[in-house]
Amino acid sequence: MTFVPSADDRTDSDNPGLDASSVVLLPVTLLGNPVLRRRCQEVTEFGQSLADLVQSMFETLAATGNGVGLSANQVGRPERLFVFDFHDGMTGHIVNPVISTADHELQGGDEACLSIPGMELPTSRLAHCTVRGLNLHGKPVEHEGDGLAARCFQHEMDHLNGKLYIDLHPVKVRKRIEQEVSELPWWGHEALDPRSPLYVDQNQDEE
Repeated sequence: MTFVPSADDRTDSDNPGLDASSVVLLPVTLLGNPVLRRRCQEVTEFGQSLADLVQSMFETLAATGNGVGLSANQVGRPERLFVFDFHDGMTGHIVNPVISTADHELQGGDEACLSIPGMELPTSRLAHCTVRGLNLHGKPVEHEGDGLAARCFQHEMDHLNGKLYIDLHPVKVRKRIEQEVSELPWWGHEALDPRSPLYVDQNQDEE
């Protein structure tokens, strides 16, 4: 999910503190890549491999410039995991997340996706939610979401279930979006480096 950032710092203690030399920036998977339509798998092993993936996902999210959330299948991985950074000090990651809601209050607003750069669409979401799961050490974590955070958590949970935000809209709207996307320069690429000019030019159009 994308949003215009107001700051670049991540200060949450829930983040992994790894040597930057171990970080691998990952390509962002794009609409049309079948991995985005697959349900992600529960994580059962917690170790260095998972920690490296979380760190690489944070760095990839930062490299997009305006991203606030990134799920594992958005970088071509099958793990049930997402990271988030709201550019206001609230940041973290959650493994095997489960989402719950206390009411049915809705929020409106534009929504965009790092896997569909250059597009945005007014999309209704629940205004409040709670997401629970594990951190990279296998310890329980819980995050409350309101407004942007709630939108992001729901958006990333959809990704982990093989859904995209455009799926929340009527068939006619989805077909229009898919037609418009098919005319964008990145169409036909299954994934792009978030630093590549082709990705950057399209992603900046959303700001």
